[in-house]
Amino acid sequence: MEKVDNSLLTASVMPDKNGFFGEFGGRFVPPMLEPIMQEITEAYEKIKDDTIFIEELRYLQKHYTGRPSPLFHAKNLSDKLGGAQIYLKREDLNHTGAHKINHCLGEALLAKRMGKKKIIAETGAGQHGVALATAAALVGLECDIYMGEVDIEKEHPNVVRMGILGAKVIPATHGLKTLKEAVDAAFEAYLKDPVNQLYAIGSVVGPHPFPMMVRDFQSIVGVEAKEQMMEEAGKLPDNLIACVGGGSNAIGLFSAFLEDQEVNIYGVEPAGTSFKTGDHAATLTLGKPGMIHGFKCYLLQDDKGEPAPVNTVASGLDYPGVGPQHSYLKDINRVKYESITDKEAIDAFFALSRLEGIIPALESSHAVAQAMKLAPQLSKEKTILVNLSGRGDKDIDYVVEKFGKEYGL
Repeated sequence: MEKVDNSLLTASVMPDKNGFFGEFGGRFVPPMLEPIMQEITEAYEKIKDDTIFIEELRYLQKHYTGRPSPLFHAKNLSDKLGGAQIYLKREDLNHTGAHKINHCLGEALLAKRMGKKKIIAETGAGQHGVALATAAALVGLECDIYMGEVDIEKEHPNVVRMGILGAKVIPATHGLKTLKEAVDAAFEAYLKDPVNQLYAIGSVVGPHPFPMMVRDFQSIVGVEAKEQMMEEAGKLPDNLIACVGGGSNAIGLFSAFLEDQEVNIYGVEPAGTSFKTGDHAATLTLGKPGMIHGFKCYLLQDDKGEPAPVNTVASGLDYPGVGPQHSYLKDINRVKYESITDKEAIDAFFALSRLEGIIPALESSHAVAQAMKLAPQLSKEKTILVNLSGRGDKDIDYVVEKFGKEYGL
């Protein structure tokens, strides 16, 4: 990858005061929400430097989430592929089974500090919903989770978990009934009572300050991984790979390495079944700048400029937009964004399961698939670090039903 002026990367560590990363981001909300968003911004700016808040979050990260998450050398997979050595950042071993708990704890603690009575959110694969329901139970807040009807059926185990944890799962019944529609429904609910509720957005998307705030809570992934790679391999990774839907797990890993020009960085989107409109969710590959859910980003659009339909086996990547910082990193050529088909993701799902005894989430399987493509092209002295953002418990029924016969099940 070509080198990028580090001054551009330094500027991207935080957005400007209006929440922009270059031309992307910002806060485009109804006038009634502007003071509420500003209140959240000011509250976050206070707590992020508050010793008591930081100590409480660190305590929970260690004793509740189980951080630091391990770094694992996937030697069997590496040997099978030949070439570069693949390492996995095991976010799938976090409490609730994914990286989502990292920002959900932060958002729940913030909501409690602000005196909110309820936290609400959207979810696609259900991992954000489960993590937020978990955090809400821990801090004593009500919790409503909006989820597309299609995803409710597809990700049934996580729906059950949310109910057990005390959250109310509310179906999004319009449009394609997936993640984008769940976000629509959650925003509508938030507009009805922004005073007593906090919308705990599930990725680095939405109006400012959410892309910044979620990124900061997720940055622990990259901080840990950087130290762990130095201990395990004696050097920084040569390549980073993470899947990208909204982009929270990816930016969490990438943020610690952006100024390390010797590290190649890859974000991986869903190519679905084809590059026809409605068959994929490859936003950074095929989208163009546009507006969605209160911010500007690369966006898959129809002929009228409206968000286009999307589709992928991974419900957590099923979004026509993407985080504004990812949009910026694409434009300055610091991160290369690739795409992986449904078939390649399923192959990777079974490969990691059968070679390493690790069943990955379908979202994470996209990143594993990209590593499987890249590793044979590199020498054995090179390394690839994959953010294994979630485990595949939630996906096994769907995978067996749709693909089981092909893989001997």
